[in-house]
Amino acid sequence: MSVRNARNCQPCTACCDGWVQIKVKGCEAYPGKPCPHSTGSGCDDYGNRPVNPCQTFECAWVQKDSDLPDNFKPSESGVLVINSILQWQGLTVDLAVPVGQKIPEASLSWLMQYAEKSMRPLIYQQQDDNDKEIQKNPLTLAYGPPAFQQWVLEQQQKGIPLW
Repeated sequence: MSVRNARNCQPCTACCDGWVQIKVKGCEAYPGKPCPHSTGSGCDDYGNRPVNPCQTFECAWVQKDSDLPDNFKPSESGVLVINSILQWQGLTVDLAVPVGQKIPEASLSWLMQYAEKSMRPLIYQQQDDNDKEIQKNPLTLAYGPPAFQQWVLEQQQKGIPLW
């Protein structure tokens, strides 16, 4: 892993624009419903933003020493990656959510190759092709060993949140 210079979120606002489900000052943001303070290029209440999630959240791309390539800024790659959302059988699991309807094929392919190379199972979301509107709860899919895929399916069937 190489040491990277600090990456700057701006002008990306994917986390604030609802692609990651969050609650800010009692207001929900989720796919199709951005945070009410998001202007699409920043926050209209930046000085008063809460510590959690606004000040503490970092997508995997902006984190120091990120393994994600430079072109994986969510606003450019079409995917927002959250690393280390949980552990499964001693393996770190990553989450990828689309910034839009779907994770672009090239980005998803890179993430799947990275998952194999690094032994990090991947949970990713995609909007259902049959839905005309962005859904609050997109399809959640698993990439990794068959036992991991089965475990994710079982958690979903039981209604157990994965993150």
